[in-house]
Amino acid sequence: MLTAAEVLELVPQQRPFRFLDRLVSIGETGATGRYTFRKDESFYVGHFPGDPVTPGVILLETMCQTGLVALGIYLLGLEAPREEVARTVTLFTEAEVEFERVVRPGDTVEVVAERIFWRRRKLKSRVGLSLADGTPVAKGTVAGMGVPRVQA
Repeated sequence: MLTAAEVLELVPQQRPFRFLDRLVSIGETGATGRYTFRKDESFYVGHFPGDPVTPGVILLETMCQTGLVALGIYLLGLEAPREEVARTVTLFTEAEVEFERVVRPGDTVEVVAERIFWRRRKLKSRVGLSLADGTPVAKGTVAGMGVPRVQA
C-alpha cells in the first residue's frame, strides 16, 4: 500500500501543470487534495486581463489530478508493484461537472473525490471542489483509465 507522500511522488504532472500541492488523505474509497493557485500562474495573464479568473478547464484538471490520477495510482498500487505503477499514466476519458463560483489567484482549493467505479484500471469518481473555507466551487463526475507510459 502506497502512502500519500509516495502517491504524490508518482503523480506525473509537474509544474507548471501540477495542480496538487498536498494529499490530505487517500484510501480505497477516495482522496482529498489541496492546491493553492499562485498569483503568477501563466494563464492569468490572458484570462482575464485586469480581472483574473482560473479557467474552468484548469479547475477540471485540478479535480482530475486528485480524483483520477492520485486515486488511480493508489488503487493500482494495491494490485501491482510500485515499478508497474510508475510505468502507468492515467488518461482522462470523460467528465460531467457543474461550476458554481470562480477561483481567483491566491485561492486555495480542496478536492474531495469519492470512488464510484474501479476495474481493470478504469476509474470513475465523484468530485467536489471547494475553496479552503468550504465554499463550493464545482461538483460532478470524472473518469479515466491507466495505460502504459510511452517513453519518448
